Amino acid sequence: MARVTLIGTLRQLTGGVTELDIEAQSVRQLFAQLGERFPDLAPHLEQGLAVAIDGQIYQDALLHPIHPDSDVHILPQIAGG
Repeated sequence: MARVTLIGTLRQLTGGVTELDIEAQSVRQLFAQLGERFPDLAPHLEQGLAVAIDGQIYQDALLHPIHPDSDVHILPQIAGG
């Protein structure tokens, strides 16, 4: 299972949960599972969040694969400038 860490203010939407193990093959599957488990987080997942998988940050990562041993960090979208 991938190790998932929620960064920053996202923990306010999960009742304080910041780390969990989830089995998902893509970011889309991961977001679907997180939305089911944490309904308050679901609207934010639909808006898009930045995702770091094994140290690489992705802005539009819905189809990006997640491996069973991946380290995944979900953080508020990073604004460009």
